[in-house]
Amino acid sequence: QVQLITSGGGVVPAVGSLRLSCLISVPRTYTIFSGTWLRRALGKERENVASIDWRSDTTSYSDSVQSRFTIARDLANTTLYIQKNSLNPEDTAIYSCNARLGPLVHGSYLPDHYWGQGTQVTVSL
Repeated sequence: QVQLITSGGGVVPAVGSLRLSCLISVPRTYTIFSGTWLRRALGKERENVASIDWRSDTTSYSDSVQSRFTIARDLANTTLYIQKNSLNPEDTAIYSCNARLGPLVHGSYLPDHYWGQGTQVTVSL
C-alpha cells in the first residue's frame, strides 16, 4: 500500500524559513520516479512549486519560488523535502506532495500519481 505523509506546516513570520517533509511509504517492488510539491492559495489556481527526478536528482522550480525554495529527496528514507526560505505572505497556501511511482509488472513499470494530505503554511507579517 502506498502512503504519502506530509508534515512540517505551520505559521512562520515573513522572511522566515520552514521545511516540509513528505514520507513516501511504498512496497519494496515499487519504484519512485519523481516527487513534486504543489500549493494552492486561497482564491488561486493550484501551482506546481518544485519537482525532482528521483533517480537523477534533477530539479525544477516555478518562477515564484526559484532561488528561495529547495526541493530534495532522501533515497534511504524515501522522503521528499522542501526547504523554504525568505518566505513572504504570498507563500501562504496549503502545500501538498505528489509522487509518481509504481510497480514493475512483467518487465514494464506501471507508474501512477499519488498524493499526500495537504498542510497549511501561513506566513505572517
